[in-house]
Amino acid sequence: MSKKAYITTPIYYVNDVPHIGHAYTTIIADTMARYYRLKGFDTFFLTGTDEHGQKIEEAAKSRGRTPQDYANEVSGKFRTLWDQFDISYDKFIRTTDSEHKIGVQKAFKTMFDSGDIYKGEYEGHYCVSCETFFTDTQLIDENLCPDCGKETRIVKEESYFFKLSNYQEKLLKWYEDDEKCVLPKGKKSEVISFVKQGLRDLSITRTSFDWGVKLPKELNDNKHVMYVWLDALLNYITALGYGNDEKNMSYWPATVQLVGKDILRFHAIYWPAFLMSLNLPLPKHVAAHGWWTRNGEKMSKSKGNVVDPKEVADAYGLENFRYFMLREVPFGQDGDFSQKALIDRINSDLSNELGNLLNRIIGMSGKYSDFKITSINVLDFHKKELVSVMEHLKMAEINLNELQTNRYLEELWKALTIANQSITVYEPWVKMKNGENDFAFATVAMVANILARVSILLHPVMPKTTTKIAKAFNFEISNKSYIDYIKSENLLKDFVIEKVPPLFQKIEAELLTSPAPSVETKTEVKIKEQDSLISIDQFFETKLKIATVLEAVEVPKSKKLLKLQIDIGEEKPRQIIAGIKEYYDAQDLVGTQICVVANLKPAKIMGLRSEGMLLAAKDENGLALIRPETKKQSGSSVG
Repeated sequence: MSKKAYITTPIYYVNDVPHIGHAYTTIIADTMARYYRLKGFDTFFLTGTDEHGQKIEEAAKSRGRTPQDYANEVSGKFRTLWDQFDISYDKFIRTTDSEHKIGVQKAFKTMFDSGDIYKGEYEGHYCVSCETFFTDTQLIDENLCPDCGKETRIVKEESYFFKLSNYQEKLLKWYEDDEKCVLPKGKKSEVISFVKQGLRDLSITRTSFDWGVKLPKELNDNKHVMYVWLDALLNYITALGYGNDEKNMSYWPATVQLVGKDILRFHAIYWPAFLMSLNLPLPKHVAAHGWWTRNGEKMSKSKGNVVDPKEVADAYGLENFRYFMLREVPFGQDGDFSQKALIDRINSDLSNELGNLLNRIIGMSGKYSDFKITSINVLDFHKKELVSVMEHLKMAEINLNELQTNRYLEELWKALTIANQSITVYEPWVKMKNGENDFAFATVAMVANILARVSILLHPVMPKTTTKIAKAFNFEISNKSYIDYIKSENLLKDFVIEKVPPLFQKIEAELLTSPAPSVETKTEVKIKEQDSLISIDQFFETKLKIATVLEAVEVPKSKKLLKLQIDIGEEKPRQIIAGIKEYYDAQDLVGTQICVVANLKPAKIMGLRSEGMLLAAKDENGLALIRPETKKQSGSSVG
């Protein structure tokens, strides 16, 4: 029996058209699904749309439409975009599907019969935009939603409740027992902290609107519809046939459930509690990614700076866009979209390092061996390089299995760097002139083998590009080639390389019109120039955290810089380049704690990546690091 993998995106709410955040989630999920298929897993990939709730009912009414008609239109836009993006989903679910409604009603009845659902009355502040109730202590300025900032409504109505409070300890045990049930590590800590504050029973029905799934007929209570988050979360099992034809339930539990950080609480607290009530296994990984800004600004319609993923993909190429999204930002952190950064990735990473490597192999083999490439002497001359490459490829897979897509791609590019540097170091053309033909041919073949192996693991991100490379090398990327060249580390069989056009075109200028600075932005700048005051919201945009220094070394050829590896409560350590060498010895910092700005965009300092900034005070007496008075857990927030 083949191994199974189940990959899900959240189902997207049909109150708006698809944007870059939706595309980011879906591209990650598509990459994971393609990766599991490459490894030979029987893979099921689910995406879809969430179409019920008061917000949709009111949006449709304001447009003079029925909720179903409005949902059909917006859902169609998501499905069309994913088809245009070649997203390899196996099912596109809609919560208005009749099979989904049947499954949800079965789940409700099962939880009701087990004693986990009871009837009562609810009164509280309700945010229509977020479809969520909030307590008085959670509100901002006594009435504003803590998530979206909009005004809440006082709602008092009869409701059915789910006994969420009964699952507090079971949830905490799940988090403790399963280290990677919630990714990344920092997000898991936030979830645990929330649960430890105490869970209240959850209102799971509404009577104030009709656009939703009705309760099971057996309960004889037609005035209630199910809370949209109960309805929506259950899609992950109804899509597999729960409550209907359950033949696909063998894919459960989910391997990876991708969500945005704003809906992590629903997926890492409510969802596993529902599953426990239904006596179903819990997902293996619930993984939360960050948000995207544009040129350092939060996106909004009023600013006119919302990124249309289709527009970007059409202008710069879909696979280039996929690569950029997965490479540019560490998973779990917020990312920034700019055309400059995208162009840099295309010209540097893709054109120079990947595309040009293929061109060099074609050029050298054509000049010296009539395009024939043989691996016969590769291990005699270049075993060291291949061993090093395989270390990077193994680390790439480890990173991808933990959703660290940027580190996965970084490792693949380290392998490409070995290939490119080998050509420069060994100079096959010089070897040919000196009569060292076997060495020269082996170098070209070694570089071809590296590119072939990288292409196999890059395939989930850039399937069309890597298919072109594989075709030029006369092999097909599949589970068989994955086993042959990645797992078994076999070398390419003798082949005649096929000449192909350049994979990437250099981009000289921005291809899209950038949004003009908004009036709001200009006003903020003017205020800052006058008195340097900022709002409390601006202050809280800066994330200050406690970090533990794991390693510290001097940066060669620098009088001021130290390179620090720090633990900031995430899955992997971060690297910070800090100008404190004049004041601190590297070895004295190891094991100590510092305060860092955790949400700065990564920067390059002397060619080294710096992923944050430490805090220090400086006067005529020198510089001193800002530190916690007593030792704190790595990743603790400051403020």
